[in-house]
Amino acid sequence: MNYLSDERDVAVLSRGIDRIRAIVKQQPIAGLIEQEMEPGPGVIGAAALTDFLRSAASTIYHPTGTCRMGNDADAVVDPQLRLRGVSGVRVIDASVMPTIISGNTNAPTIMIGEKGADMILADA
Repeated sequence: MNYLSDERDVAVLSRGIDRIRAIVKQQPIAGLIEQEMEPGPGVIGAAALTDFLRSAASTIYHPTGTCRMGNDADAVVDPQLRLRGVSGVRVIDASVMPTIISGNTNAPTIMIGEKGADMILADA
């Protein structure tokens, strides 16, 4: 997913971890903490923290909307899931969702696939 390809992202996350570490060293929080779990007490210094961030960075979200469907000029695909400007190509996956939904993307993505199949068959 190309996480942390921009060094500014690494810097922001590193500063965030440094700030959190400083906060949890203060009372009364410090008295409640037995041991740092992540990145861990052995991760010391900028290089070690950067290595940790690069190995641990991920998302719990299901990316959508990268080939947004719509009627406007900025939409990548039209309402028939046809890729604008390229003949004979449709995009039939979660990337056509105009915005990310608030729930799991599995069922809506299956629905997009079913509807896309119907569109292809209707045009055949």
